[in-house]
Amino acid sequence: MYSLLLFFVVFLSGNKQIKGITLLKENPVRTFSNMNMEKLRNENVQKLMSEKVSSERFDSSNVRFVGNWPFGSSNAMEVDSARNIAFCGSGGGIYILDVSEPSNPVKVSDIRTRGVVEGLFYEESTQRLFGAIYEGGLEIWDVYDAESPQKMSLGRTLYDVYDVEVSENYAYVADLDSGLVVIDVSTPSNPTEVGLCGVPGRARSVALSGDYAYVADADSGLVVIDVSTPSNPTEVGLCGAPGRARSVALSGDYAYVASVDSGLVVIDVSTPSNPTEVGSFDTPATVQAVEVSGDYAYVAGYGGLWVVNISNLEDPVEEGYYNTFWVTDLAVSGFYVYVADADSGLVVIDVSAPSNPTKEGSSFNTPGQTYSVAVSGSFAYMANWTEGLRVIDVSNPSNPTELGVFNTPDHAVSVAVSENYAYVADGDSGLVVIDVSTPSNPIGVGLCGTHSANDVEVSGDYAYVADGDSGLVVIDVSTPSNPTGVGLCGTHYANDVEVSGDYAYVADLDSGLVVIDVSTPSNPTEVGLCGVPGRARSVALSGDYAYVADWGYGLVIIDISTPSNPTDVGLWDNPNGTVIVAVSGNYAYVADVWENLWLIDISDPSSPREVDFCNPPGWVTSVFVLGNYAYVTVGYAGLQIYENLLSSGIELKDKNKERVLKITQNLFLKSFQVQVNGVDLPITLNVYDVTGRIMEEKTIYNSSPITIGSNLKPGIYFINVKGFESVKVTKLR
Repeated sequence: MYSLLLFFVVFLSGNKQIKGITLLKENPVRTFSNMNMEKLRNENVQKLMSEKVSSERFDSSNVRFVGNWPFGSSNAMEVDSARNIAFCGSGGGIYILDVSEPSNPVKVSDIRTRGVVEGLFYEESTQRLFGAIYEGGLEIWDVYDAESPQKMSLGRTLYDVYDVEVSENYAYVADLDSGLVVIDVSTPSNPTEVGLCGVPGRARSVALSGDYAYVADADSGLVVIDVSTPSNPTEVGLCGAPGRARSVALSGDYAYVASVDSGLVVIDVSTPSNPTEVGSFDTPATVQAVEVSGDYAYVAGYGGLWVVNISNLEDPVEEGYYNTFWVTDLAVSGFYVYVADADSGLVVIDVSAPSNPTKEGSSFNTPGQTYSVAVSGSFAYMANWTEGLRVIDVSNPSNPTELGVFNTPDHAVSVAVSENYAYVADGDSGLVVIDVSTPSNPIGVGLCGTHSANDVEVSGDYAYVADGDSGLVVIDVSTPSNPTGVGLCGTHYANDVEVSGDYAYVADLDSGLVVIDVSTPSNPTEVGLCGVPGRARSVALSGDYAYVADWGYGLVIIDISTPSNPTDVGLWDNPNGTVIVAVSGNYAYVADVWENLWLIDISDPSSPREVDFCNPPGWVTSVFVLGNYAYVTVGYAGLQIYENLLSSGIELKDKNKERVLKITQNLFLKSFQVQVNGVDLPITLNVYDVTGRIMEEKTIYNSSPITIGSNLKPGIYFINVKGFESVKVTKLR
């Protein structure tokens, strides 16, 4: 008789996220008494912990992060001048680029983080890259081998991280609400918070010089903090620079602050306890970033890059200007400024002639905001605001890979796939038809103009477009190269559409759920209407029910068994309001405006109830469910893939005998329930800690669930259950 050894982690912190069970991954089952605990700890616990920390902010007990293709708008930039390598933070990832030919940046590799990259710091002496990851904390990467970067840190659970600087084994992190956080990184695999100094407002950026850290406070100006004792950082000075400080750079005795409202502000910090403004240059548009080199400050933001001559600090003057869309960060190396542009990605600007800054060759285009995803076979098709259609290979969900891109004329906001074609709702351009028979080379084949295409669904030979200005537009796509509008049914503001049989169901922001008879495509006719308490943003269908994401309230469930008389039968109230809904089986996946993805049990449509939630790294723009996987697009963090463990059963079966072990977590009591079937009862269940001590013993008398773990402290534990033979254990979260 063998025993099934389970491995799980109990998290009982006060955090909003509640973690769940984890099992040893792909390990043969062994009897507990014969196990070498130290070997187990070395081989498996460390592996688990590295995986756990990377995703603990975003996972929950029954919804497990699987993988991501996280790239989006560029927010951060660093350069290794010696190796001619640029690090471009793009959404939830980092592109590592060879810029030895500045006119032609070439991708070397990429890094995938678990949140949006807001700031980067590169330490040339160690060839380590430090990432300030919004909602993800501090990540440390060894980039000695640029083609194969290695993650060194287990992460920190800081939340609103915006910038990081490193000096002498300490990382100084600008955390929006906390202030300046000091982290000991002498052991990169175990970064440890050692000090904290709050600021009057919100910390957006940090720069270091000697024993002082200079923090750009979005509300208060420049805050000077003495960090001579890292464990006791202390505020010593404040200069209330006008406007909202976003970034700070240092040169000599001066700090240069990029202010949203005031442009470039020059502050004398020769006496740290008395920082004093000495000059300023008011840029024509808002700025986000600043760097200084020699007699020039490079100030950038919405509208471009300004080269400012600072030889006279009391009267900085514009020397040159380069027009680009929206610069979020920059780095200076020699005569080149490397710009992170939210729209264009990496743009290299030659400033050898400061009065005439010039773009060097081509940019390295990074994606913009992702708005929608559809999955067909092994491919995910993403509608990207600035880049159009992106095709991602998701055959390995833990490592999605980009295959092809097609730039649409306007702004891609939704996508549907049918056979070899992708149909993109492209804003003011209308419907764009793209041949994706070769995923690595998508080709545009047709266009049908509408006023403001928000969503698209395809059924048979017709595409149904929810157009904000016009209502429901029916387009004949039987000839994909010649899509032709054939019918129109006006609504107030059509935001989303689903089609089933002879009916289209439109989520109309102002009206609620509008039911339209499309049995005659040339004459779509409204036949039913069901208002919602707030504003209908999204709709999903399952059986006789429509599930409407109500922006002001939550999830509204509507009986559509009689299309001419749709009737609301259930409501899951979410005070945050919901914007996205997708349905699969007995579960609705509902995203609210506060970056939560909720799992709702809809087995009883009249009484929907939440069973779990997770926190994707940003605001959710769409959800597509296929099998047990939810493909989630996150505005600035690309594609995230989650597995619904409830949907997959969370149970282990012995294939040779009808024996089943099922484990679930009670989210609120922070305990676990164990249920067994097909074994001789009674049997004993033991819970051990990592030293082998028995922490809890339960006898199972019948097939009813029993509760364990309610009295356990946070930590790593093992379950030993007799009665299961040759079970291959898989990892659960």
